Amino acid sequence: MRMGKIRTPFFRIVVTDSRKARNGLSIEEIGRYVPGQEPSIMEVNSERAQYWLGVGAQPTAAVEAIFKVTGDWQKFKGLPGTEGTLKFATPKPAKSIAYEAAVKQAMDEPKEGATTMKKKAQEKLAAKANPAPIVEEVVVSEPVAEEAVAEVPAQAATTEDVVEAPVAEATTEEAAE
Repeated sequence: MRMGKIRTPFFRIVVTDSRKARNGLSIEEIGRYVPGQEPSIMEVNSERAQYWLGVGAQPTAAVEAIFKVTGDWQKFKGLPGTEGTLKFATPKPAKSIAYEAAVKQAMDEPKEGATTMKKKAQEKLAAKANPAPIVEEVVVSEPVAEEAVAEVPAQAATTEDVVEAPVAEATTEEAAE
């Protein structure tokens, strides 16, 4: 029995008389099939399926394929592989756990103003509250004394020449003045 929306169908596996319409009156619902998910959901009441197959019900080709995946067809025919090849989806965590984690994360975030303000308004408010410091370069220069120029000869070849320069004489002459 096909149900669902136009492009998202799901099916009920039902026992019905072959002379009835596809979605007409059914005798019993024994399972469901949802192909739109990954992996597809296939739920079959195995006990009731075995009963109806045992009393002579003939499954359609699609229902027979579902019974082969769930293992009910192999169980009915006595073939190996009664466990089937059905894949199960990983269980999803409860929504309450995800909600509590989100609330805990929100409590840890810094509170920098109202959350309803737009980004530019927040930037303007932050600029008014914390103005950027203005950095000025101040160049301090000390006057070069003539003494310093006199200490080092213009054409000093080695450091020994610099040491031997008449530095002591210049200081004594300045002290005399």
